[in-house]
Amino acid sequence: MTPSHGSDSGGRVSRREAMRRGLCGAAGALVADRLGGNILAAEAAKKPPAATKAPAQANAKSVIQIFLWGGMSHNDTWDPKPGSGRDYMGEFGDVIDTNVAGIRLGALFPKLAKQADKFALIRSMTHGNNGHETAAYLMQTGHAPGERLAYPSVGAVVALFKSPEYKGLIPPYVVLTNAAGRFSEEGFLGPKYKPFATGGDPNAPRFEVEGVIARGITDQRQKARRELLGRLNTMGQVMAASPQIVAAEEAKQQAYELILGSGREVFDLSKEKSELRDLYGRHTFGQECLAARRMVEAGVPYITINYPGGWDTHKGHFQTMRRQCPQLDQGLAMLLADLNDHGLLASTVVWCCGEFGRGPKVDWQPPWNGGRNHYGKVFTVLVAGGGFKGGRVVGSSDDKAEEVKERPVYPVDLLGSIYQLAGIDPHAPLPHPMGEEARVLPTPEEGAKSAGLLTEIM
Repeated sequence: MTPSHGSDSGGRVSRREAMRRGLCGAAGALVADRLGGNILAAEAAKKPPAATKAPAQANAKSVIQIFLWGGMSHNDTWDPKPGSGRDYMGEFGDVIDTNVAGIRLGALFPKLAKQADKFALIRSMTHGNNGHETAAYLMQTGHAPGERLAYPSVGAVVALFKSPEYKGLIPPYVVLTNAAGRFSEEGFLGPKYKPFATGGDPNAPRFEVEGVIARGITDQRQKARRELLGRLNTMGQVMAASPQIVAAEEAKQQAYELILGSGREVFDLSKEKSELRDLYGRHTFGQECLAARRMVEAGVPYITINYPGGWDTHKGHFQTMRRQCPQLDQGLAMLLADLNDHGLLASTVVWCCGEFGRGPKVDWQPPWNGGRNHYGKVFTVLVAGGGFKGGRVVGSSDDKAEEVKERPVYPVDLLGSIYQLAGIDPHAPLPHPMGEEARVLPTPEEGAKSAGLLTEIM
C-alpha cells in the first residue's frame, strides 16, 4: 500500500497537501500532482531513475498506446489466413494488398493498407495467458501477475522518467477517455503517476474534459469566479510569505492556466479544420486519435486511447467487427498520416494491440453462435514511429494462426523495445515507497521469457 503523504513526522502540512487544500476542483489536484511528483520521486529514491544512462537509440519523445480492451481477433484483421476455411476465417475470407509488397491485411482495413509503409506488424506476439486482468497486466508491465510487487504500467514508467524534462501543464500520462479499470496502472509508484482520464467525448460538440471543461459554465463566468475568489482570499493575502501558501498559489495559477489558458486549448478540437476532423472520422475513436496528436504536439509523454466499447467478442463477433474495424482503420490510418505530415511520427511511438488475440477457430456452438474466445498463444501488434521501421513484418504464425511459427515476441521484448526508443533503460531501478528492490522490466535470469528486443525493426 502506498503510504500517505498528508503530513511529515513533525505534524506539519506537506507541500503536496498544502497544494491540494489550496486548490479548487479536479484540475487543481492534477496540477498539484504535477508540481509535487518529481519531489516525491526523488524522496523515494536517493538517485532518481532518470540519472541512469539512457540507451543509445532514443528517438521517441512521446508514446501513443491504442489499447484494444478485450482482445481483437488477429486472423480477421492483421494476420489473415485466407486458405484456412470457414471454421477459421468465418465471414471474413477476403484479404487486400497494401502499399508494401508482400504485406496483406483483412479486407476491413483499406485505409490502413495505404499506410503500411509507416508501420510494422508483429505477428508472433505471445504470452499464453487467457485472463483479461492478468494478460492486461502482463502486456502493460512486462511482469508476471501474482508477484509480490504490483508494478506500474508502461505509461506510468514513461511518465516517471520523462517528468523531469517535461514542462507542460497537462499531466504527463493521459488516458482518452476512460481508464479501463482492469488493474492499477500506477502500481507501487503511487497516485502521482496514475493516468489522468479525460472523461467526456471528443466527438461531442464540446469535449468536456474532466476538471478542465465545466459543464454549463462559460469561460467568462469561470474567470469572474476566479477574480471573486481572489478578492475574498484574505487569509492568503495575510500569509502570503508562507512557503505552503506560496506553493499553493503557484499550483492554483497553473491550474487556472490549464482550465482557461493554453493548457485547455490542447483539448479544443474546434481549432482543427473540419475537413481534417472528417478524415479522422466523426466518431469517438477518430476524434480521440486527433486529440492524441494534439497532445503529442504539446509534448505530453504518454497518451493511452482505450478503444471505446472493447473487443471482447464471445458473441456477436462478426457484427462487432463490421462496426468497429472500419472506425479503427480510419482513425489509426489518419493518425499515422497526420503525425507524419506534422513531422512528429519520427519522434512518436504508436503501438496498438489488446491484451491477447481471439481464438482462431470460430465457436459456432450455442450460446456463442459464431464467437471467438480469449487467445494468448499468438496474436498481432502494430508498432510505428519513434524509431520503429515501417513496411516490415516480424515473426509469423502457422497456417491457421494458432501457434507461433517463427520469431516469438514476448511482452518484455515489446516493452523493452519501446523503452529503448524512449531513452529509458529497460532494467533501470524504480523507486519503491518501502525501499524494495524493483526494476522497469525483469530479466531472463529472473525467469522472464524473452527472445530479444525488436532490433530488426529498430
